[in-house]
Amino acid sequence: MMISRWRWLLGQIFKKLWFRATLFAIAAVITALVSVVFKSMIPLSFSVKVGAEAVDHILNILASSMLAVTTFSLSIVVSAYGSATTNVTPRATRLVVEDVTTQNVLATFIGSFLFSLVGIIALNMEVYGSQGRVILFAVTLVVIALILITLLRWIQHLTALGRVGETTATVESAAMKTFIARAKDPCLGGYPWLEADRQPAGTRAIYPQQIGYVEHIDIGRLAALLTERPEHIYLVAQPGSFIHTARPAIYITGNVTPELSQQLLAAYSIADTRSFSQDPRFCLCVMAEIACRALSPAVNDPGTAIDVIGRAVRILSAYGSHLSPTSEVRYPMIHIAPICTDSLFDDFFSPVARDGAAMREVQIRLLKALAMLVEGWPEHYRNSATAHATEVLHYIERENYIPSDRQRIHELFHSLFSVSKQDA
Repeated sequence: MMISRWRWLLGQIFKKLWFRATLFAIAAVITALVSVVFKSMIPLSFSVKVGAEAVDHILNILASSMLAVTTFSLSIVVSAYGSATTNVTPRATRLVVEDVTTQNVLATFIGSFLFSLVGIIALNMEVYGSQGRVILFAVTLVVIALILITLLRWIQHLTALGRVGETTATVESAAMKTFIARAKDPCLGGYPWLEADRQPAGTRAIYPQQIGYVEHIDIGRLAALLTERPEHIYLVAQPGSFIHTARPAIYITGNVTPELSQQLLAAYSIADTRSFSQDPRFCLCVMAEIACRALSPAVNDPGTAIDVIGRAVRILSAYGSHLSPTSEVRYPMIHIAPICTDSLFDDFFSPVARDGAAMREVQIRLLKALAMLVEGWPEHYRNSATAHATEVLHYIERENYIPSDRQRIHELFHSLFSVSKQDA
C-alpha cells in the first residue's frame, strides 16, 4: 500500500544518520541540565553522604574518551561503506548507511560526549550545587552503563559490518519487504491497466518537468484530485521508472488544464537514483549486480553468486505466496499496470546466466532455482522460468564445455522442465 507523501518524506528523514544523532544530542543536553531543575528534591544530608564530588573527574574522562571513540567509529563506518561499494555494489551502500545499529551506536557516542561536555560546563558555572551533583552523578552512572552496552553491541556488529554476506542479507531483507508489500497491493490500489504498452484511446499525455527516477507516488493525493472530477488517469511512470520531459508520465481522459497537470505531477517524487522502498525491480537488479560482480574474473567467487541465487528464490517465493489474482481497487479512477513477471526474471536471471555462462555450478543452480519457482507457483512463473531456463542452454552452447558437462546440464534441463530436445 502506497503511503502519503509527507509520511514517506518523514520515513526518509528518519533513516538519515544526522537525524538520529541530533535526537540523541538533544536528549543528552536535556539530561545533563535536568539535575539543575530537580536538585531541590534531594535532601542536603543525603548529598553529603553520597559523595558525588568525583562526578567532574568522571565527566572529564567520558568527554575525552567519547570524542576518540566517536572519531574511531566514524573511520570504521567509512571503511565499511567503501568495502560495500567495492566488494558488493555501490547501489547497496545506501542500505549500509541506513543501518539502524550503526546509527544508534554513533548517536550514543555523540550524545555521551555532549552530555559530558554540558555537564562539565554546568559544573564550572556552579549551577548544580551539592544536591544537583547527586542527580548528575546518578545520571552519569546510567550513561556509563548505556555506553558499555553500546560498546558490546558495536563490537559484535563490527564483525559483519560491510562484509559481502551481511550486506547481501541486508539487500535481501529490504527486497523481501518491498516484494511482499507490492504482492499484497499489485496495482497500488488502482484499477489494473493491462494494456500499458499503448496509449488509451481518447486520452491526452501529461509530460513531466523533471528528469530522473520516480521514488514515490502519492496515490491518495491523485485520488483526492479526481474525487469530484470525471477524468481517469493512467500512470505510465511507476516507482523506479526513469522519466523524461519528452515522454509522458500520465495519460488523462478529457480536457486537462495546466493547473490540474501541475497538481497531478506534484504527486510524483523524483530523485537522481532509484530507491529500494517501493521499487521491486530495483531490488532484483541490485541482487543481480552482486552476483555478477562475484562472477567477474577479478573476483571469481561463484559461491557468492550461488548464495545470491538462493536469496532471489526466497524473494520471488515470498512474492508468489502473497500475490493475489485479484487486487482491491480503492481508486477506480487511477489505472496502474501490475509488475510484469517477465521483467522481474529479466532483471535477475538474465544477467546472472550471461556472466556465469562458463561456470557449470552456476548454471545448474540457475536451472534448479527456476524449477523451484515453477513447482511452487506455476500460474505465476511457469512461462517466464521456462524461457529463462532455455536461455541458460543458449548461453552454455557458446562456451567451451566438455561433452560430459554439457550433457549433464541438458539432461537436468529436460528432467526439470519436461520438454523435448527439439523444443529446447
